[in-house]
Amino acid sequence: MKLNDIRDNEGARKGRVRKGRGIGSGKGKTAARGQKGQKSRSGVSIKGFEGGQMPLHMRLPKRGFNNPFGKDYAEVNIGMVQKFIDAGKLDAKSDITEDALRACGVARGGKDGVRLLGKGELSAKAKFIVTGATKGAVAAVEKAGGSVVVTAPTNAELKAAKAAKSGDGDE
Repeated sequence: MKLNDIRDNEGARKGRVRKGRGIGSGKGKTAARGQKGQKSRSGVSIKGFEGGQMPLHMRLPKRGFNNPFGKDYAEVNIGMVQKFIDAGKLDAKSDITEDALRACGVARGGKDGVRLLGKGELSAKAKFIVTGATKGAVAAVEKAGGSVVVTAPTNAELKAAKAAKSGDGDE
């Protein structure tokens, strides 16, 4: 056997069907579209159309609200952080940054950063540098002797910056 002798098994590769290429092809004349009507024409897009009846997707009620300005944070509970410290996957002696949390696998997703939540207990003294943190999480970390540095501006800081900006434009 040589490389140039290698072939696919008989019938392994099937040629594509060429519709509308004569009656002898078996898919000629109407090209398997049937006779007349909207569906036999080109450029038809009637997905979800129910013959004039109100379509199902319009009959069902709308629910909820999708905030276009909402932030997408990877949420991390301090209890999970403690588990990862105990397992030796996180080092409490060095700063626990967002990159460290993602590298060990405790934080997943969240395109706008990592937010620390207060669920669970923290016994290790650690310094966290994260985008956001709840009051309960900050209190729990400080109770354990650590600290939390929040890099994202708070709502009060944003309002103050907005007020200062609008005040500068009046002059």
